[in-house]
Amino acid sequence: MSQALEKVFHLQANQTSVRKELLGGLTTFMTMSYIIFVQPAILGQTGMDKGAVMMATCLASALATLLTGILANYPIAQAPAMGHNVFFAVTVCGLMGYSWQVALGANFISGVIFLILALLGLAGKLVEIIPDSLKNAIAAGIGLLIALVGLEYAGIVVSTPGVLVGLGDLGSKPVILAFLGLLVISVLMAWKVPGALLWGILVTAAVGWPLGVVKYQGIISAPPSLDPTLFRLDIVGALKSGLVPIIFVFFFLDVFDTVGTLVGVCAPAGFFKNGKLPRANQAMLADAAGTVVGTVLGTSTVTSYIESSTGIAQGARTGLANLMTAVLFLAALFLSPLAAMVGGSFVYKDQVLHPVIAPPLIIVGFLMIKAVARINWEEVSEAIPAFLTMVVMPLAVSITDGMAFGFISYSLIKLARGEGKKVHWLIYLISGLLLVRYFIRYLS
Repeated sequence: MSQALEKVFHLQANQTSVRKELLGGLTTFMTMSYIIFVQPAILGQTGMDKGAVMMATCLASALATLLTGILANYPIAQAPAMGHNVFFAVTVCGLMGYSWQVALGANFISGVIFLILALLGLAGKLVEIIPDSLKNAIAAGIGLLIALVGLEYAGIVVSTPGVLVGLGDLGSKPVILAFLGLLVISVLMAWKVPGALLWGILVTAAVGWPLGVVKYQGIISAPPSLDPTLFRLDIVGALKSGLVPIIFVFFFLDVFDTVGTLVGVCAPAGFFKNGKLPRANQAMLADAAGTVVGTVLGTSTVTSYIESSTGIAQGARTGLANLMTAVLFLAALFLSPLAAMVGGSFVYKDQVLHPVIAPPLIIVGFLMIKAVARINWEEVSEAIPAFLTMVVMPLAVSITDGMAFGFISYSLIKLARGEGKKVHWLIYLISGLLLVRYFIRYLS
């Protein structure tokens, strides 16, 4: 068994072990398991059956995560993307009035386009040609975004009229619980205790149970039916309904979120070699396949998850961690009450909080922000685009918009400085496509 794992995942070459990989895969799952319950709640607004959406989410996530582990040998898990699901439900189905079947059809077509580019070997080029300054800025920006999400999940930071964000109720149970988890993880990391993030999550959940913040919901439940959403997508309707612009928005969101997450997760982990990410195209192929299969099953865009950083921080370095995460997604079909205890929510003063998974997200933000040290701040043409990338991601709560500001400003500054020939033509193409995306958004 060990020889087979070594042959597939090259554990020795990546200086890891079966224990580290399984622990990392478990940690990643625990920090992203909330999507199992958030996704049905969001897509359920469109009239989709919530039980079927949960089934589709678990199955598509398991498949895409497994494909990433086997094809690319990276510990990067996959699941339906936050933000994309809101665009699907609120914008396409809500504001624009399209049925969820037609929206799934448009989402499916975008996934097929992405899949074709990955099969042609073109998708991976997007990672290779990104300048180092932007790669590190993307990593740092995602770190800030993760930390912000963690602070919001904890209730430490809340929306405040006039200044956008401010401190929450620091004396509330969820905030105190999150601070406790943050302290436990920090101390364990300072003591160099293996599994610090995982132990922190477990301690936080255990303490949260008697406080009433974490709710015990049982152990085993029968999987819901997939039939209400399986093969219900309307591809022809999507083409006939004039959704071509929406199809490309779905496509751009998937591609650039995937690129951003791959760069943000892999750069701090040291996966880049000479400025390039080996097997990036295989990772994107798995991502695209996840979206195609997911829409057939009944869920929105499946993409790489920034929460994979928690598993990497725990020591995961290969796709074996993904095998663990994929198995847990399948187990979640039967053990969803237990997953709900960790990824579940707690409502406090109309705020939906996730105090158990907040601490590891904040810690991951700390780990990823170190990428700023690798940016050449003395070179203005590199530093300003990097800065814009970093600050827009958390403030706009969008990886895609952060990358857009970075790419567009990088292209314009280099051209104005007379260094346009030093920039890869794909950077200009990406910048132009991102500009078109904004035109579509604001002129429609």
